[in-house]
Amino acid sequence: MLNKNNISAGLLIGAIIPGISLVVFGWLLKNQFVFMNKPGIPYFTAFAINLFIIRYFYGKRADKTGNGIAMISLLFLLAVFIFKLQPL
Repeated sequence: MLNKNNISAGLLIGAIIPGISLVVFGWLLKNQFVFMNKPGIPYFTAFAINLFIIRYFYGKRADKTGNGIAMISLLFLLAVFIFKLQPL
């Protein structure tokens, strides 16, 4: 699957790290993990890891896969900002 250069593979690869962070920090720790009074740090860390993965795929000339990872990463970051970091 890593040899394919398509957007759907990028969407799947890009959803792994944010999905893990949602499971660990959202459900298992019940959003009680706050680092330096910043509740979004674990999710932004997952986004930063995805940025390194994007760089790897662009370096291998797999532009479509990198675009898919970038799309899912930005959607994840937007969702975290809207649903987790906005006061009610």
